[in-house]
Amino acid sequence: MRTPAGKECRYFYGDYYRGRNHEECRFLESANPPQTWTPDLCTTCPVPEIQMANACEHLILEPVMVRPFPYIKKQVSVKAMCTKTLRKVSEPQIGCGECHPIDSIFFGAPGDPHSSTRS
Repeated sequence: MRTPAGKECRYFYGDYYRGRNHEECRFLESANPPQTWTPDLCTTCPVPEIQMANACEHLILEPVMVRPFPYIKKQVSVKAMCTKTLRKVSEPQIGCGECHPIDSIFFGAPGDPHSSTRS
């Protein structure tokens, strides 16, 4: 569903049936303890970009509310973990590197017959 920031997010829920105006973030509700959600948190939330970049079924995201500087509003941050390798993922957009290995043709390894040699 489309968030108030205009991004597609599977955790956002909006009920507008027959004049209702109920919106919630199920990602923040899944936190332990549940975090309060406001529509302005969607503008800086990294989850929609992570979902577009990485569709691995082994990637588990955990919400963390952070305040970058004392006088700036709280923002949503993400801790990621891979359930297949049981380790933390430093870049959730890329993943752990074990579930979906990157082929050598993307690196352009020397001596690889599939790598392009443009002059």
